[in-house]
Amino acid sequence: MGRRPRIPQELKKRPFTLDEARAAGVTLDALRRRSWRRIGSELYCWSGLEDDRWRLLVAWRSRLPPDAAAFAGLTAAWLHRLDVDPCNPIEVVVPTTSGIRSRLGLVVHRSETRDVTTVRGLPATTIERTFRDLRRRLPPVEILVLADQALRLRLGRFHDLAEPAESQMETRLRWTLLQAGLPRPKVQTELRDSEGRFLGRADLYYPQARLVIEYDGANHRDRLVEDDRRQNGLVNAGFRLLRFTAADRPETITALVRRALA
Repeated sequence: MGRRPRIPQELKKRPFTLDEARAAGVTLDALRRRSWRRIGSELYCWSGLEDDRWRLLVAWRSRLPPDAAAFAGLTAAWLHRLDVDPCNPIEVVVPTTSGIRSRLGLVVHRSETRDVTTVRGLPATTIERTFRDLRRRLPPVEILVLADQALRLRLGRFHDLAEPAESQMETRLRWTLLQAGLPRPKVQTELRDSEGRFLGRADLYYPQARLVIEYDGANHRDRLVEDDRRQNGLVNAGFRLLRFTAADRPETITALVRRALA
């Protein structure tokens, strides 16, 4: 049997740099073995460590100049609590004169670094600048998805069409309707019967047609009984209901909604 690899306890708790590994007595050759994972340029972690975005960003922060780099793009958006992937890759912005370059796991943007703040203890572009930067590269529907989240989190309004939708797919469903030229529906509207009893909250709602539009996500099966009971209550109260899933084609969705509104 081969010798059991030495794994210092201090290296099992978080990602670490090559210098930190050497200080703990772990060589570069040892880091290439199965007990360790390379997660960036001169950045490693123990193979048994659970993925943790926050710890990864903190580790990357230690690899960057303290006063010349800030997290940007989707990484900054995540720090501002938007539901995006901040780590594939991690994005930073540095001054145009900086010698920092993109490397494994890291994309470096060169630009002015004026609109920078501290978010949850880490330097990042402000929410306003983050949206300005992302508008240059993301499709319009994805910007609306982020703007809806920002509005719901009370970070500000960053799109004329922004509404406090409760899921990304609700936003995409609304975008499909608007792109087809259909009227703008109300979002997350409380529905009540003729006696004022609360029946539920509509994802999307057209009041004049009493038309409720719902997006059924992956958890619909788990709450099928509850959803059916709610649907029966809405129908009995005189509402009409259309339900869609990710499998529905945009042209099918818009045709059914257009017919219901007519």
